[in-house]
Amino acid sequence: MSNYNIWAYGIFMIVIVYVIFVVGHICYRNGNIYVLNLIPDNEDLCLRINKILLLAYYLVNIGYAAMTLISWKIIISMPELVEMIASKIAVIIFILSVLHFTNIFVLTNYTKKLIQ
Repeated sequence: MSNYNIWAYGIFMIVIVYVIFVVGHICYRNGNIYVLNLIPDNEDLCLRINKILLLAYYLVNIGYAAMTLISWKIIISMPELVEMIASKIAVIIFILSVLHFTNIFVLTNYTKKLIQ
């Protein structure tokens, strides 16, 4: 009976770190507009805040992804390996999407309140 966990951990971390970095880069590149709406007339401060938000995003998400490894059961076959990796990646991508849309919702409502 073989244990595929080490392979699964490696594949999972490579894929999920790639996804986290791609999503983080997209949010960073496009998110400065939202920060500029909250803090107008200070583009330098907005860029710094956006960089801090990106760093926090990376640390939280990669840390959470690494912590999920302790909850994995022993994987003894290739189909289980694929199933485990797919389900764990799907959960993290779902969490990322919920967090992203929550942030957009909160920023949009907060900006509307500032304008009124």
